[in-house]
Amino acid sequence: MGLKPISVSRLNSYIKRILQSDPILGNVSVIGEISNLKYHSSGHVYFTLKDETSKINCFLSCDQRRYLRYELDNGMEITASGHIYLYERGGSYSLNVNDIQVSGLGDLQIAFQQLKDKLQREGLFDPQYKKPLPAFPKKVAVITSSTGAAVRDIIKIISGRNPLTDILVCPCLVQGVGAAADIARSIEALNDRCGDVDVMIVGRGGGSMEELWAFNEEIVARAIFLSKIPVISAVGHETDFTIADFVADRRAETPTAAAQMAVPDAKELTTAAENQKQQLDSRLSQTLRLAELRLSRWSPQRMREGLLMGVEQSRRRAEMEQQRLRSSMERIFHGNELRLTQQMHQLQLKNPSLILERGCGILYDEEGGSIRHAAQARPGQKIRVRLSDGVLHCQVTEVDVRKRGKAI
Repeated sequence: MGLKPISVSRLNSYIKRILQSDPILGNVSVIGEISNLKYHSSGHVYFTLKDETSKINCFLSCDQRRYLRYELDNGMEITASGHIYLYERGGSYSLNVNDIQVSGLGDLQIAFQQLKDKLQREGLFDPQYKKPLPAFPKKVAVITSSTGAAVRDIIKIISGRNPLTDILVCPCLVQGVGAAADIARSIEALNDRCGDVDVMIVGRGGGSMEELWAFNEEIVARAIFLSKIPVISAVGHETDFTIADFVADRRAETPTAAAQMAVPDAKELTTAAENQKQQLDSRLSQTLRLAELRLSRWSPQRMREGLLMGVEQSRRRAEMEQQRLRSSMERIFHGNELRLTQQMHQLQLKNPSLILERGCGILYDEEGGSIRHAAQARPGQKIRVRLSDGVLHCQVTEVDVRKRGKAI
């Protein structure tokens, strides 16, 4: 005889009790690939975990999600740990997840890379936002643990390098729960209340990645980026890199290196100043010796000789100039005399007296006008003929006008 029929609710309730009482299903770890990932507005996360042939629904509560240091993504291969839970009303079961491990890389490395990529895309690492460190800071703030070796090393180095620099220690948590928020608050407080701080060192001594994780938190990175005071990141050892290192204005390999970076060495400055003074003194001495050598070349006797030589050269130049002017004037005078002689000769050739002496005469009418052409005279007209030795008074008896080109 079969069992008495039961309701669906009683069956689901029975299956639920069986599943929850199973020691294996109450604490199981499942390997698979994430798909159908959904972030609900309530903060819960729903996704499917699948392999080549099967799949299972998974649920991650908002309380468990806050412990994740990275974001889940479709295609990510994980190991999800939790317990099997049956949803009685829907008759479906799921894996309620309380821990997730990413296959391949460690969880912290995944979280580190995801945050680094995110902040890099936002430009928080860009060199254009890096502030220069002051050359001679008067006050240095140190944000670190008050009990660690790092703060003692920083104080010792800064005090030894430059005793005139004030040191303000801002103690805070550097690892564990609440450390990131405490570091961020210290950075913000320094900017709000300590306007006389020239530079701050944020960091701690070495440790594991887990111990240094506070400096990989987003809240610390954004506090460093928004700081108006230049920030030197000094976390761990030389091989340790944190998000704070990429955002800070300068990264120091160690806290000791940060202290050396923050303030100049007064002894080195004094030595450099002394060396520079010696170089200036040497250059000044060389300049003075050169000036003395030049002055020695200009003794009164040498100056007198130089002046006399200058006067003699000037006299010679004047004589040469005078000779040149004299020669030029002689050439001008000679040329003018030659031209004058030629002009006088021309005038002599045109002298009427010379023409008369050659047997020629000049004819005038009764009014004294010159008769140059036969056509100007008329028969019976009285004329005067001037010769070289006197004047003839004549009368025209006949006028023969010669045609041009024909003899009379």
